[in-house]
Amino acid sequence: HKDIGLIYLFFSFWSGLVGMSLSMLLRIDLMKSGHVMGDGQLYNVILTSHALVMIFFMVMPGLIGGYGNFFFPILISCMDLFLPRVNNMSYWFLPGSLILLMFSFFIDSGSGTGWTLYPPLMVDGQPGRSTDLVIFSLHFSGVSSISSGINFLSTCHEMRLDIKTLEIMSLFVWCMIITVFLLVLSLPVLASGITMGLSDRNFNTGFFDSNMGGNILMFQHLFWFFGHPEV
Repeated sequence: HKDIGLIYLFFSFWSGLVGMSLSMLLRIDLMKSGHVMGDGQLYNVILTSHALVMIFFMVMPGLIGGYGNFFFPILISCMDLFLPRVNNMSYWFLPGSLILLMFSFFIDSGSGTGWTLYPPLMVDGQPGRSTDLVIFSLHFSGVSSISSGINFLSTCHEMRLDIKTLEIMSLFVWCMIITVFLLVLSLPVLASGITMGLSDRNFNTGFFDSNMGGNILMFQHLFWFFGHPEV
């Protein structure tokens, strides 16, 4: 578990450098009036990539995958996580997810929807393939987070039968259990929302199009059902 935790931390650190570079580009553009880097679309693409990199590839892998793999088994006095192969798999989803996100930056004009993937921008305003890659990237990172969360919950439930009650857990284990429980519950809801957006983009459905009987507010409910626990 320490080896997986170490590569989680390395991945998180490298993603943080990528996010910091994107943040510097944003600040350079904001230093002067007008657009320093081409047009507003490029700024929106950098903004979207920066938000997704920092949230899904720096903060969550580092704090949950990295520190969780290091300290969670130690604090509950077990040798390893309950599902070590799932632990390995949940990490290796992340590099592929980040590669998809980086590819989206260079395909067509990029995806400038913002990190919430707002449907009018996602479906009508960004018709190229880059937004599809961003959605697939989020699916991969979501699978990683869900499998990792299930692993932590299973470890706490199966490996130490004497600390199942929250009031006698150490604070770090308690925080991890509450956090991954919320993520495991809420991430499938986000997946359903962005899948419906993907269907609107490619299969002419109308989940979020009021002209076809859809409801744009439904996406806001689906997204922030995940967004509030995640933040």
